[in-house]
Amino acid sequence: MKLATTAKLPKKTSAKVDDPDNPAWTEGILGAPVFKRGRGPQTTATKVLMSIRLDADVVAYFKSQGEGYQSRINETLRKELNRNLTDRPSTTTRKRVAS
Repeated sequence: MKLATTAKLPKKTSAKVDDPDNPAWTEGILGAPVFKRGRGPQTTATKVLMSIRLDADVVAYFKSQGEGYQSRINETLRKELNRNLTDRPSTTTRKRVAS
C-alpha cells in the first residue's frame, strides 16, 4: 500500500513589516482617482465603419506593403475621388435664345 503525500503550505507571516523606505500607499501619495473612459472627442473628421468586399489580390497587394493597409486603401480611393472631381468638365449654363 502506497502512502499519500501532501504538499506543505508555505508559512504564513502575520507580523507586518514597517519599512520606512517603503511606506504604505495612501490617497495623499497617489492623489485623487482619475477615471477615463474612451478616447474622448476626435479632433479630425470621423470615419465611417462599414463592411466592403474587395478582391483577394487587391487586399494581398496592400497588405504586402506592410502595416496600415486600410489607410493606404483609403488614400487610393481618395486620390481617385479627387481625380474624378477635377477631371470632370465644368458645367456651363447656356443662354436661351429668344425665337
